[in-house]
Amino acid sequence: MDPERAHGFAYHAIRLLPILGIGSVVSRFTRPDPVLATRALGLSFPSPFGLAAGFDKEARIIRGLGQLGFGHVEVGTITALEQPGNPQPRLFRLIADRAVINRMGFNNAGAKAASGELRVARRRSHRPVIGVNIGKSRVVDLDAAAADYHESARLLASYADYLVINISSPNTPGLRALHDLDRLQPVIDAVRSEAGSVPLLVKISPDVTDEDARELGAFAVSSGLDGVIATNTTIGRSGLRTPEAVVEAAGAGGLSGRPLAARSIEVLRLLRASVPADFCIISVGGVETAADVQRRLDAGATLVQGYTGFLYRGPFWAHSINRGLARIRRSH
Repeated sequence: MDPERAHGFAYHAIRLLPILGIGSVVSRFTRPDPVLATRALGLSFPSPFGLAAGFDKEARIIRGLGQLGFGHVEVGTITALEQPGNPQPRLFRLIADRAVINRMGFNNAGAKAASGELRVARRRSHRPVIGVNIGKSRVVDLDAAAADYHESARLLASYADYLVINISSPNTPGLRALHDLDRLQPVIDAVRSEAGSVPLLVKISPDVTDEDARELGAFAVSSGLDGVIATNTTIGRSGLRTPEAVVEAAGAGGLSGRPLAARSIEVLRLLRASVPADFCIISVGGVETAADVQRRLDAGATLVQGYTGFLYRGPFWAHSINRGLARIRRSH
């Protein structure tokens, strides 16, 4: 089945879990073991493992995802303006690599629509921690990025448990230029003016140099951010098992999944060496098993996220990881 169509089927099935009452039954088996409870960003997480941004762009299935065992769900990326994203096809599986290439382009219904969904989600009991990931609208020039992010924050911050400034998708032209600290600071200031006490993080690219990763970590601390998410997808294509012709046919876009793991953990270690021990780092990229998650935690991650593994491992992926993590914790 076409990957985007398959995602649509899965999305609607998860949305039905709480509506049909199935989710409450499922959650009895998927609820994380209390030994996994984690404190970060001033929040209580039932598990250190959560779902990265990209799966629920419309903030419509937060409760269902929580019932599948994710300790937190990061929705988005959401933009101030509604946008359709890039032309289809725009999502491609590299099965031999347990990887995906996407050039979705922040397709979403916009911040105003998402705010209504988030308002409802916040009222629900037994919900996961909700992260809200915001990005630049495609039609907005880079010079006007701060105002665009400000509008998203104005509409969404009050419904977020934590808020993320996404500057690292390779699928919005010019977005990664915001890794330049002089360009990034006005965006942070604009978002913070609306975020208030909501924890504020920035999501960075794996394609930065080692030195840039260190500088970004130090900057995040000095600018008063509450954390860094490392990393987004990569534009690199080295070391893949998938035939080169198949990779070339997929075309441009961000690569996620197992091939990203090595660089993701490298950036995690660079950041951890550049920030205080209690500074929050959320590690994401190439995580598929409980052992992978524990390896990130041992390397200094505060929390860990996954996404591509969900596509390959199926609906009880989070439960499997939580169960494995609990075994690891209890064996120590």
